[in-house]
Amino acid sequence: MGSVRDGLTDRLYGLGWAGVKKLPEPAAVALGRRIADFAWKRRGKSVLRLESNLARVVPEAGPERLRELSRAGMRSYMRYWMESFRLPTIPKERFGQDVAMEDEHVLREAIASGRGVVVALPHLANWDLAGAWVTAHLGLPFTTVAERLKPESLFDRFVAYRESLGMEVLPHSGGAAFGVLARRLRAGGLVCLVADRDLSASGVEVRFFGAAARMPAGPALLAQQTGAVLLPATLWYGESPRMHVRIHPPVEVPETGTRKEKTVVMTQAVADAFASGIAAHPEDWHMLQRLWLDDLSTPEEAPARSAGAGEATA
Repeated sequence: MGSVRDGLTDRLYGLGWAGVKKLPEPAAVALGRRIADFAWKRRGKSVLRLESNLARVVPEAGPERLRELSRAGMRSYMRYWMESFRLPTIPKERFGQDVAMEDEHVLREAIASGRGVVVALPHLANWDLAGAWVTAHLGLPFTTVAERLKPESLFDRFVAYRESLGMEVLPHSGGAAFGVLARRLRAGGLVCLVADRDLSASGVEVRFFGAAARMPAGPALLAQQTGAVLLPATLWYGESPRMHVRIHPPVEVPETGTRKEKTVVMTQAVADAFASGIAAHPEDWHMLQRLWLDDLSTPEEAPARSAGAGEATA
């Protein structure tokens, strides 16, 4: 039964990639909105979880406001998918028009330092589009990490898709990713990691919107071990240009403390930067899974990372 389900999943994603790429952009936008509204009206587990997460981000919001936010959130989520399916067909010169990079000088100065750069970002707006901007506009390849998906053929699709945009994609499983990332950074390279959720035992506990959550230790550990600059980034959709990216000030390595203590301090600083961006644009935060520790009522309910997002972690 599992192999049948995996095969169906792969075929559905394949149809999405093949079909949406052929649609005119306005038709793809309209299709994404219709799918989002259909899913939102069904009030399934993902929509309810999104609303529960948004209730922590916007604690003053009543039920009606939360429903408005979750509807906008599902539309933003499907916008991500429609854009991602179409990204390989978009001329590279358009990325400069479609993305507004705020505080771009912070990123450029960090790259020019030659120390290597770790950009940590949450599931906001379209992180793939931001990556495409980096490779096209700055002319820089970068390395990321992707969680292995099931079926394996679906993971291969995501890898091929991201590599077509100029990214080097490493599988998260197997334990070798951290060493490769460290080597890229020591050579002055750029590493980008989606880092707002880690339910593994190695996740660092942080305070996030007033409650405990776990986020990956990888960005902070890489910065400590290699001397790389750690830059949080947040994203949101606008009307024109299509998407904004803010590069936050560097997260410095504390001068004192153990490695673990430094990692906690740095990861909390990253979480605080994420929180500022998510609070400003909650409708663009695509967190449709459990995140906060007190939402995990039993070990069995701790979910695997979303296959849909193809998220990168360290």
